[in-house]
Amino acid sequence: MRSRYTAYVLGKLDHIDCTHAPEIRDDFNRAEAERTVASVEWLGLNIHNASENGDAGSVEFTIRFRRDGKELTQYEASSFRREAGRWLYAGGKVSAKPPPRQVTKIGRNDTCPCGSGKKYKKCCGT
Repeated sequence: MRSRYTAYVLGKLDHIDCTHAPEIRDDFNRAEAERTVASVEWLGLNIHNASENGDAGSVEFTIRFRRDGKELTQYEASSFRREAGRWLYAGGKVSAKPPPRQVTKIGRNDTCPCGSGKKYKKCCGT
Protein backbone atom coordinates (compact mmCIF):
# COMPACT_ATOMS: atom_id res chain seq x y z
CA MET A 1 0.00 0.00 0.00
CA ARG A 2 2.79 2.39 0.84
CA SER A 3 4.36 1.90 -2.59
CA ARG A 4 1.06 2.72 -4.29
CA TYR A 5 0.59 5.87 -2.17
CA THR A 6 4.16 6.94 -2.96
CA ALA A 7 3.54 6.33 -6.66
CA TYR A 8 0.53 8.68 -6.55
CA VAL A 9 2.56 11.32 -4.70
CA LEU A 10 5.37 11.12 -7.27
CA GLY A 11 3.04 10.75 -10.27
CA LYS A 12 4.43 7.31 -11.17
CA LEU A 13 1.19 5.95 -12.58
CA ASP A 14 2.88 3.04 -14.36
CA HIS A 15 3.45 1.50 -10.92
CA ILE A 16 -0.23 1.95 -10.06
CA ASP A 17 -1.24 0.33 -13.34
CA CYS A 18 1.07 -2.68 -13.00
CA THR A 19 0.07 -3.37 -9.38
CA HIS A 20 -3.62 -3.82 -10.22
CA ALA A 21 -4.88 -7.40 -10.30
CA PRO A 22 -5.66 -8.52 -13.87
CA GLU A 23 -9.43 -8.61 -13.35
CA ILE A 24 -9.59 -4.93 -12.34
CA ARG A 25 -6.76 -3.58 -14.50
CA ASP A 26 -9.24 -2.42 -17.15
CA ASP A 27 -11.05 -0.35 -14.50
CA PHE A 28 -7.97 1.87 -13.99
CA ASN A 29 -8.71 5.23 -15.61
CA ARG A 30 -5.27 6.67 -16.30
CA ALA A 31 -6.59 10.03 -17.52
CA GLU A 32 -8.57 10.49 -14.31
CA ALA A 33 -5.55 9.43 -12.24
CA GLU A 34 -3.38 12.00 -14.06
CA ARG A 35 -5.95 14.73 -13.30
CA THR A 36 -5.98 13.66 -9.66
CA VAL A 37 -2.18 13.73 -9.41
CA ALA A 38 -2.10 17.21 -10.98
CA SER A 39 -4.82 18.68 -8.75
CA VAL A 40 -4.01 17.16 -5.35
CA GLU A 41 -1.40 17.95 -2.72
CA TRP A 42 -0.81 14.74 -0.75
CA LEU A 43 -0.58 15.29 3.01
CA GLY A 44 -0.16 11.82 4.48
CA LEU A 45 -0.96 8.15 4.75
CA ASN A 46 -2.03 6.47 7.99
CA ILE A 47 -2.30 2.68 8.03
CA HIS A 48 -4.82 1.53 10.64
CA ASN A 49 -4.66 -2.21 10.13
CA ALA A 50 -2.85 -4.64 7.86
CA SER A 51 -3.29 -8.39 7.82
CA GLU A 52 -1.98 -11.24 5.74
CA ASN A 53 -3.39 -14.74 5.37
CA GLY A 54 -1.25 -16.78 2.98
CA ASP A 55 -1.44 -15.07 -0.41
CA ALA A 56 -4.31 -12.76 0.57
CA GLY A 57 -4.00 -9.52 2.48
CA SER A 58 -5.99 -6.52 3.53
CA VAL A 59 -5.07 -2.98 4.51
CA GLU A 60 -7.24 -0.34 6.18
CA PHE A 61 -5.86 3.15 5.75
CA THR A 62 -6.65 6.83 5.64
CA ILE A 63 -5.11 9.28 3.20
CA ARG A 64 -5.13 13.02 3.68
CA PHE A 65 -4.89 15.44 0.78
CA ARG A 66 -5.67 19.00 -0.22
CA ARG A 67 -7.79 19.75 -3.27
CA ASP A 68 -9.09 23.19 -4.24
CA GLY A 69 -7.79 24.60 -0.94
CA LYS A 70 -9.74 22.10 1.18
CA GLU A 71 -8.13 19.43 3.34
CA LEU A 72 -9.90 16.14 2.75
CA THR A 73 -9.64 12.65 4.21
CA GLN A 74 -10.46 9.35 2.55
CA TYR A 75 -10.71 6.01 4.35
CA GLU A 76 -10.34 2.76 2.40
CA ALA A 77 -10.37 -0.93 3.21
CA SER A 78 -8.37 -2.59 0.42
CA SER A 79 -7.74 -6.19 -0.48
CA PHE A 80 -4.52 -7.47 -2.02
CA ARG A 81 -3.26 -10.81 -3.21
CA ARG A 82 0.17 -12.17 -3.94
CA GLU A 83 0.89 -13.55 -7.41
CA ALA A 84 4.38 -14.70 -8.41
CA GLY A 85 5.81 -12.99 -5.34
CA ARG A 86 4.20 -9.57 -6.05
CA TRP A 87 1.34 -8.00 -4.15
CA LEU A 88 -1.49 -6.83 -6.41
CA TYR A 89 -4.37 -4.52 -5.55
CA ALA A 90 -7.58 -6.56 -5.88
CA GLY A 91 -10.15 -3.95 -4.87
CA GLY A 92 -11.37 -1.81 -2.02
CA LYS A 93 -14.23 -0.03 -0.36
CA VAL A 94 -13.88 3.74 -0.06
CA SER A 95 -15.55 5.85 2.61
CA ALA A 96 -15.15 9.38 3.90
CA LYS A 97 -14.21 8.14 7.38
CA PRO A 98 -13.38 4.91 9.22
CA PRO A 99 -16.14 2.95 10.91
CA PRO A 100 -16.89 4.12 14.45
CA ARG A 101 -15.11 2.40 17.32
CA GLN A 102 -17.20 -0.07 19.27
CA VAL A 103 -17.14 0.61 23.00
CA THR A 104 -18.44 -1.94 25.49
CA LYS A 105 -19.83 -0.44 28.66
CA ILE A 106 -18.71 -2.12 31.86
CA GLY A 107 -21.24 -2.24 34.68
CA ARG A 108 -20.20 -1.51 38.27
CA ASN A 109 -20.89 -5.10 39.33
CA ASP A 110 -19.27 -6.73 36.28
CA THR A 111 -15.96 -8.53 36.63
CA CYS A 112 -13.07 -6.12 36.04
CA PRO A 113 -11.59 -6.45 32.52
CA CYS A 114 -8.04 -6.23 33.96
CA GLY A 115 -8.31 -9.88 34.97
CA SER A 116 -8.09 -9.45 38.75
CA GLY A 117 -11.32 -11.36 39.36
CA LYS A 118 -12.71 -8.50 41.46
CA LYS A 119 -15.80 -6.48 40.66
CA TYR A 120 -15.10 -3.46 38.50
CA LYS A 121 -16.32 -1.04 41.21
CA LYS A 122 -13.76 -2.42 43.71
CA CYS A 123 -10.86 -2.55 41.24
CA CYS A 124 -10.19 -0.26 38.27
CA GLY A 125 -13.52 1.53 38.63
CA THR A 126 -12.55 3.31 41.83
